[in-house]
Amino acid sequence: MSTPNNNTGQGPERLNQLKTQIEEADYRYYVLDDPQITDKEYDLLMRELVEIEGAHPEWVSPDSPSQRVGGGPSAQFAKVRHREPLLSLDNAFGREELAEFDRRVRGVVPDAEYVVELKIDGLTVALTYEEGILTRAATRGDGETGEEITANVRTIKSVPLSLRSRPAAGRLDIRGEGYLPKESFVRLNREREEEGQPLFANPRNAGAGSLRQLDSRITAGRKLGYFAYQLIQAEQIGLKTQAEVLQTLKEWGFQVNDSYKIFSKMEKVMEYCQEMTEERHQLPYEIDGLVIKVNRFDQQRELGFTAKSPRWAIAYKFPAEQVETVVKSIDINVGRTGVLTPTAIMQEVFVAGSTVARATLHNLDNIREKDIRIGDHVLLHKAGDVIPEIIKSIPEKRTGREMIFAMPESCPACDSPVVRLEGEAAYRCQNISCPARQREALFHFVSRDAMNIEGLGPAIIVQLLDKGLIDDAAGLYDLRHEQLENLERMGKKSADNLIKAIEASKTRGLAPLIFALGIRNVGIKAGRVLAQKYGSMEKLQEAGEDELCEVPDIGGIMAASITSFFRDRANRDFIRRLQKAGVRMTDSRQASSRLFAGQSIVVTGTLRSWDRREIEELIETNGGKASASVSKKTSFVLCGENPGSKADKAQALGVPVYSEEEFLEMLEENP
Repeated sequence: MSTPNNNTGQGPERLNQLKTQIEEADYRYYVLDDPQITDKEYDLLMRELVEIEGAHPEWVSPDSPSQRVGGGPSAQFAKVRHREPLLSLDNAFGREELAEFDRRVRGVVPDAEYVVELKIDGLTVALTYEEGILTRAATRGDGETGEEITANVRTIKSVPLSLRSRPAAGRLDIRGEGYLPKESFVRLNREREEEGQPLFANPRNAGAGSLRQLDSRITAGRKLGYFAYQLIQAEQIGLKTQAEVLQTLKEWGFQVNDSYKIFSKMEKVMEYCQEMTEERHQLPYEIDGLVIKVNRFDQQRELGFTAKSPRWAIAYKFPAEQVETVVKSIDINVGRTGVLTPTAIMQEVFVAGSTVARATLHNLDNIREKDIRIGDHVLLHKAGDVIPEIIKSIPEKRTGREMIFAMPESCPACDSPVVRLEGEAAYRCQNISCPARQREALFHFVSRDAMNIEGLGPAIIVQLLDKGLIDDAAGLYDLRHEQLENLERMGKKSADNLIKAIEASKTRGLAPLIFALGIRNVGIKAGRVLAQKYGSMEKLQEAGEDELCEVPDIGGIMAASITSFFRDRANRDFIRRLQKAGVRMTDSRQASSRLFAGQSIVVTGTLRSWDRREIEELIETNGGKASASVSKKTSFVLCGENPGSKADKAQALGVPVYSEEEFLEMLEENP
């Protein structure tokens, strides 16, 4: 595949060339798993495409790769009536039911052969293509009517926005399964647990929730996949078998599950079902069985349908894999945000392809609800074939020696008080200097939106902690050049650069510092709001909960988190150490002008001069408020390249819409 072209001609030919190159890169990366260009080269192609489309918005088409990023929140999902109903399948749970299905089929078509496909455990998604371009995506719903989720499905890189070859049929209806890979499921639940949010039970629930997000930007961040398996117009374009459909879909650019097989005898089908029952745990996605279909379409028509399902297909469902074990003890793990997570230590047991001895219990409410005690016999499985989970206790096997678990009143790592905020399931250690929190807390503290210490990556942080050179983030400001120079892969020049980066971070200002502290529920925007309101760390520490609730964008939950954080003696001591090291504790972003005083401003699209964080800061330093949604109260909308529906809504409401050039003129006229 060709690499980025330095030819920067801005005409339609270059635009189409870029679209083709990016589509080919997506296809090779997400469908073939065979990337041909580097991430940097891909980014350069995409950047050039966005620049051309920004200069010529009339050239932007629905099949452009730039349309995959996801837009702002949608009010609701429109209803879609399917061209043909999406029927459910009858289930088989063993060899006898498969044999009975085979007898029924061969009673009508004695020479039938079967296509056997993996049954992906996700959410059925129906796609519509007009003249080879994706125009609509919808959920299965009740089989007759689903919900339109086109904006969300556009974010899935394995769904082609335009087909690689254009078939004769004008309209094509394709069915497939949207799913969340196991790796993405684990990452998503880990993030939610750190934030004290409810966990998804399995990848299917997480994938379905992701596809039905009102904000497609959330969907884009979930890294969903899609396997295509059905084409409604198959016979219309001359295809005669399901195997031909799968091959054709692959040629058109879809990801097709290559594990499908063709058998002429049911005995071989049964053997494959048994083989996949044992091997399914090694797959990177979850399956809950296999789908067995008569291969030829003329034979499918001959077999026909019942009222709710086809007579020519059946789903073989895997048996539930649950095992019994014993809870020997319950340990406590402390995460970056201070969440105390109870973990069951169990007798080792083999389940879903691996030996398991630990299972997270999530929180005390979960333990109480399932009545899990130390010493209990319990039933265990793997949620989504990935995460060990205790389903329930077995009270009838109790001996009377079992112990009821209680959460500790102090942190097991630092002995600081443990608190449970009202309305939350999580118990937390509030001590920012807690050693169990330090590594993850340090990763956060030095990140770009926090103190932005370039060159201080995870590997170096781990070395600094392991060698005892620092105990927490405040210790970074006491590091000496010779200490850093002796670290692995850290020469004299690198050490010099890192010392300069640490020193430069002292002047980042109050807003990034507030975010860097890792206060529960306080994000980047809240940090800016608090910095502008109070102007200094000292005044913020003195603010009461009721007073904080009166600050715009600071609700009751966030106010409680802030006051609870500053009540902790260890946290106040940590802040004093930062101040003593010379870290700025005042707002370096006090309003530079009152240009936008009292105005609510919405930004949509991509700006050339600022990223989203920078433009929001600029608006607020000039007295305005950066808002996320357009309403009648919006003062104006700043519109960049590839704007979403916010620009249209602004025009419908009569709200002024300014380009980036017009916005720059405002700033220049009011320096």
